[in-house]
Amino acid sequence: MPKILVTNDDGIHSPGLKLLAKALQKIGEVVVVAPAHEMSAASRSLTLTRPLRIDVVDKNQYAVDGTPADCITLAMNKILSGNLPDIVFSGINKGGNLGDDVTYSGTVAGALEGSMYGLPGVAISLVQRGEFDFTYAAELAAELAVQVLRDGLPQGTLLNVNVPPGPIRGLRITRQGAKILRPTVVEGTDPRQRTYYWIGEEALTWNEEHGTDYEALRQGWASITPLRNDLTDYQALEKIKTLNWQIAPEAVKP
Repeated sequence: MPKILVTNDDGIHSPGLKLLAKALQKIGEVVVVAPAHEMSAASRSLTLTRPLRIDVVDKNQYAVDGTPADCITLAMNKILSGNLPDIVFSGINKGGNLGDDVTYSGTVAGALEGSMYGLPGVAISLVQRGEFDFTYAAELAAELAVQVLRDGLPQGTLLNVNVPPGPIRGLRITRQGAKILRPTVVEGTDPRQRTYYWIGEEALTWNEEHGTDYEALRQGWASITPLRNDLTDYQALEKIKTLNWQIAPEAVKP
């Protein structure tokens, strides 16, 4: 049976994580290594300024007092060392990870960190607010697990999957969209009379271009966007090579 490593950024007790693990148990042996507390928008941050601790929650379930990237790092190098997984799933996130949000997402980071170890990764998010019904997303995750384990993914690639509340019309392979937003900063005063700032965002609209993840979700489809660890813009790379940029000798003198 394949071994499936599961993490998230909503925390070990998230109902989305529990339903995902339950659905994947039909496919293989599931090991959950997830943050002890919510770590949304942690991206791929690692905890370097303090030690980390692992608590055994249940059989094959471990809570780490750190980020999703911490969880994968400890899973691969300690918890599962010598018996590594075949695939990494991250989710099911409470809310979408569409467009530019992938750079902030701890959910995407969990799958991305797995791809650093040469494993296929799948990040799955439920694009819904309020009452979350993870049923359709969990079923889709199980189906994807079978197909990815069978067919594999290109080295260093993960799938960013966003699922509407359901019923789902089907799947669309998409590219990353772009969000047009205005950040909000709420200012307040704490009990010690110190000013604090709470950063949020007000999403105004999304680009309406054909083939984006947002377009697919708006039409009731689940979107699958392949992402890579390699962030190089190869088109720009070739363009910049032709520019023959130079640095004046005096600029590099000590």
